[in-house]
Amino acid sequence: MSTLSDRVELPDDEWTRAALARGMPPAVAQKLPHLPDSPGVYLWKDGEGGVLYVGKAKRLRARVRSYWAQDHESSPKTRGLLRKVRDLETIVVPSEAHALILEATLIKEYRPRFNVALRDDKSYPCIKVTVQEPFPRVLVTRRILDDGARYFGPYTDVGAMRRALNVVKRLFTVRSCHYDLPREAPERPCLDYFIKRCKAPCVGYQDQADYRAMIDEVVWFLDGRTSDVVVRVRERMHEAAERLDFERAAELRDALGHLERMEEPTVVLEVEGGDRDVVGYARDGADACVVILRIRGGKLLARDHRLLEHADDEEDQSVLGACLAQWYRTIEGRASEVLVPFEFEDREMLQAALERTAIRVPQRGPRRALVDLADKNAQHLLEEFKLAALEAEERAADPVYELQRELGLPRLPRSFVTFDISHAQGTDVVASAVWFENARPKRSEYRKFKIKTFEGNDDFRSMHEVVTRYFRRRLDEERPLPDLAVIDGGKGQLNAARTAFDELGLTQVGLISLAKRDEEIFLPGKPDPVRLPRRSPALRMLQQARDEAHRFAITFQRQKRAARTITSELLSIPGVGPSKRRALLHVFGSVQGVKDATVEQIAAVPGFGEASARKVLRALGVPDSAPVSAPDPTPSTESNA
Repeated sequence: MSTLSDRVELPDDEWTRAALARGMPPAVAQKLPHLPDSPGVYLWKDGEGGVLYVGKAKRLRARVRSYWAQDHESSPKTRGLLRKVRDLETIVVPSEAHALILEATLIKEYRPRFNVALRDDKSYPCIKVTVQEPFPRVLVTRRILDDGARYFGPYTDVGAMRRALNVVKRLFTVRSCHYDLPREAPERPCLDYFIKRCKAPCVGYQDQADYRAMIDEVVWFLDGRTSDVVVRVRERMHEAAERLDFERAAELRDALGHLERMEEPTVVLEVEGGDRDVVGYARDGADACVVILRIRGGKLLARDHRLLEHADDEEDQSVLGACLAQWYRTIEGRASEVLVPFEFEDREMLQAALERTAIRVPQRGPRRALVDLADKNAQHLLEEFKLAALEAEERAADPVYELQRELGLPRLPRSFVTFDISHAQGTDVVASAVWFENARPKRSEYRKFKIKTFEGNDDFRSMHEVVTRYFRRRLDEERPLPDLAVIDGGKGQLNAARTAFDELGLTQVGLISLAKRDEEIFLPGKPDPVRLPRRSPALRMLQQARDEAHRFAITFQRQKRAARTITSELLSIPGVGPSKRRALLHVFGSVQGVKDATVEQIAAVPGFGEASARKVLRALGVPDSAPVSAPDPTPSTESNA
């Protein structure tokens, strides 16, 4: 019996032949000519039908073809994906916004290993208000369902959730029973009624309209509209006092004081408009953190976050866009405005899906200050995760995060090594490599080099040799690699180092160069340099590392030149070979020290006698008539002989 693949002939054109040569599966080649040029979602699958990756496309055929149009040498993640792909499934949708929503839904359902993935948030509890019921309840749940209820959270801080529930129980008489009112009902009220925690709607002591009005206040409170609740509670307190119900008025007075105290510490920044969601972002290699600060009425009410995995080889714009599509789009009670730290992938599609929420990227002023605050929160949470996972020994300094953000580095440069070349008019060429960890020098990792492969002064060849030797040895010895290599110089030195990286197959270490004249930062593959503000902490950190590498290199170069100068004078003395020269320098420290010594002192050095001592002094220009000091009181072996 023949299969479909046996009956369908593969397209016979030059592009398909080249794609098949790159490894495109026959099943994909069969489907490719029939894909539409319209929006949709595609699913790459393995040989067992498992979903490896879910993606969206404005034009499905062009997007799928692009995977096999190149070798993806710069993306190990994409190469790994294509090696496992055996089949393709596509879903056509009416618009790009629909594609965005469907992509996020399928990623959440299948959790493909090659997609940027949100860490599972099912362990975080939410507060659920069953507003779809005639007599709603307030519950704690870890599952968010599309059942018409209002969900608040998830609460990453369980203590904050419990405090919110305690306030609800203290202020509002929400029923705690599980009866399906009014269809099911008990014969008599429970204990909550007698201790005034419930007004017993189950037996008709409270009508549905009054109960609903109270639930509206619960939703206001959980949604952060505390000031509205304060107004209502104060009105009820005055009404109770007018009815001479002083006991109830006292309860409402105490609750009112509690509400007002809750409001006091929440004011962070007053900005016009009042209500907005603020997104913060931090990244370290394959892990990232996205934070959302919920600000209502100019007050910070809550902070939610998500940790993301599998962000290897992904740009920050892609990671942030994926997170907002998968998470923020599904949040209940979004503000009318969301502030994000930078432009991200598929912003227009997400804007269409969010409908009543406007996406803005502030550049300065109070709104930018809010985004910076959210970024700091994201950095803090990512650091906590790294420390808990034992992937870092201490928190990274602020300049480290600034450097990553300003240069768009995929990995947080917690550790970086700076290379510098030093010489004296083309001679005594040496190099240094200094290691910085969390913006501080780590001297146990300093290294110095003599240029061995050629004579003369060639900064580019010297840099290529030093970078190659440094990283080859660390790879051979399986020692930790830095997150970033900083080259002292311009494009030429950077290209020499990049060639060394390519020859070593080094892709996990970032690479930049710092040119001293205008303090310009060059990155591989980018024609224009980056200029940081002169007062930038990140620039100052790079300057400190560059200056330290220069100091370390020039110190070594001077030592080497001094040793060469000393050795050259001693070389002219007949009968003094390498071992005798080393012995003289070991005892007297320098040529001048030998000149100042007496015949007896030189003769006391192993390998020398009085005649050879006089020969050394004459060769160094010291006349025989030089004063002779008294013999050393501690007799040497040679003088006793």
